[in-house]
Amino acid sequence: MPAIVINFKTYLEASGSAALELAKLCDHVSSETGASIVVAPPMLDLAAVASAVGIPVFAQHIDSVTSGSTTGHVTIENAKASGAKGTLVNHSEHRIRIAEIHEIIDRARPLGLSTIVCTNNLAVSKACAAMDPDFVAIEPPELIGGEVSVTTANPRIVSDTVQSIRKISGSVGVLCGAGVKNGRDVAAALALGTDGVLLASGVVKAKDRRATLMDLVSGLG
Repeated sequence: MPAIVINFKTYLEASGSAALELAKLCDHVSSETGASIVVAPPMLDLAAVASAVGIPVFAQHIDSVTSGSTTGHVTIENAKASGAKGTLVNHSEHRIRIAEIHEIIDRARPLGLSTIVCTNNLAVSKACAAMDPDFVAIEPPELIGGEVSVTTANPRIVSDTVQSIRKISGSVGVLCGAGVKNGRDVAAALALGTDGVLLASGVVKAKDRRATLMDLVSGLG
């Protein structure tokens, strides 16, 4: 099923009680429409959000360290214990080394945690797809947070990424992000062959979040 993944980042408008409020709204829209919506709240709000909603809640980041004497890190085991169903990996605002990406994917799988690996170009997308994550999310960094969707500004990178990943693995899903704001952007992403979208400010900063979510869901068809 095509998915809408909403990253709350660390916006104050989606932190603490506001994170819980937005997650519950996403949960209600998902229940009302049947749409697949995933949320990634700020790390400090992960457990509270996960315990309050029925939709999947993802961590925004996980470190490639083990639980124990690793103060200040976020481990895979910690995320799972806090209720996470998966995690973003290598977001453009939190890049990690390729070896760490591979390790996180391999360690998340037996724990039942899904992985969405964010990439910034075709070469990185292909390399990460070969690691067999659940999803690769192509996000040209120059378009993130902008007003123009990647599906309009650079549809070729989306379609090329989809085609390349399909040749590498039939089990790896493809998402696209950067500038996604409305149902037209979502529909365009699906038309280019993706399995959904990853967005943040388009929802978090929206004046009418419910209307925005309903518009986004309409693009799923």
